[in-house]
Amino acid sequence: MLKNLTVSVDPTIIDRARAKAAAEHTTLNNVVRRLLADFVQAKGRGDDFDALMAELSHCNSGGRFSRDEANER
Repeated sequence: MLKNLTVSVDPTIIDRARAKAAAEHTTLNNVVRRLLADFVQAKGRGDDFDALMAELSHCNSGGRFSRDEANER
């Protein structure tokens, strides 16, 4: 069961957010739900990053290089 949440937001922002949500064929409620879900899942993203870095450990940039070398064309 969903719970209600009350927040205070500037009316101009609410109007603009509703318009943007409508343009994306969704509701402001759905946008807020997604934002909150992303917010609470953000902590786990570090684990995803660590797993990706482990997968890419075989990649090698060729070692350290200077700023000038990196910007050579």
